[in-house]
Amino acid sequence: MDTAIPDSREFYTITDLTREFGVSTRTIRFYEDEGLISPQRRGRTRLFRQSDRRLLSFILRGKRLGFSIAEIREIKDMYKEPPGESGQLRLLIDKVKEKRGELEQKRRDIEETLRELDQVEETSLARLAEIGVGT
Repeated sequence: MDTAIPDSREFYTITDLTREFGVSTRTIRFYEDEGLISPQRRGRTRLFRQSDRRLLSFILRGKRLGFSIAEIREIKDMYKEPPGESGQLRLLIDKVKEKRGELEQKRRDIEETLRELDQVEETSLARLAEIGVGT
């Protein structure tokens, strides 16, 4: 899920990142509080490096895909420790398979619910016709 984002600046402010990624400062501070990103501080100003920017992109993509903060942290942290990138990629593949399975189950559940709603609607319309009430 690590996505390189081309840009040559050394540092980015929180405002730069909120504009670029369309998230609030609160969201970025939350990820900082969770230890997922660690900007440098210059007084009260947060200065984000290119690596922080890539991590933010990674985190936001993980959230869009339905991963929890804990799962994102697990995948991110695995990159730093043995088995490194290969372990991270294997874990990511496993997590993607798991997430895909969950979504496929949700789709089956939704399809079943829609079928049940169709049946209820059909039965109700038929009953209305039986008792002579128009729709």
